[in-house]
Parts: sequence; C-alpha cells; structure tokens
Amino acid sequence: MNQTIVTAMQLGQILRSARRAKKLSQAQAAARVGLSQSRLSALELDPASITTEQLLALLGLYEIDLAVQSRATAARSSATEW
Repeated sequence: MNQTIVTAMQLGQILRSARRAKKLSQAQAAARVGLSQSRLSALELDPASITTEQLLALLGLYEIDLAVQSRATAARSSATEW
C-alpha cells in the first residue's frame, strides 16, 4: 500500500488505521512503544508534535515503512491506497 502524506492530519489517520489493522487498542500499542494511551490518542488526533523516535517506533510496531521521494516521482506513481 502506498499513501502520499501532505498534512499532519493524514499522518494521524494512517497511524490510527495501521493500529486498527493490527487489532491493537490505543493502550496496547502505547505500552509496546513506551507511551501513555493519552499521548498515543493525541498523536493520532493531531500528530504535529510527534517525535522522530515516536514515529519510527509506531511504524515498526505496525510493520509499515516510511519512504521519502520527490514530488515529481510521487506524481508519476499511480497506486495510492490505504
């Protein structure tokens, strides 16, 4: 699955969807990466304050990758789904 993210809110939606796909509650996911449930909830609702460490921990837990590419490359990509 590929998803282009241009806003923080989109990142929050992806994190929430990925957690749910793994059938984890917020409390379960938060405990596995060393966060409180309330912090994970805040990150899913408004991830503007997420740290790189937190983001990478959550991506690892959810088994999803972060790829960075130029916008020209992204425009040529035709499969955008989540």
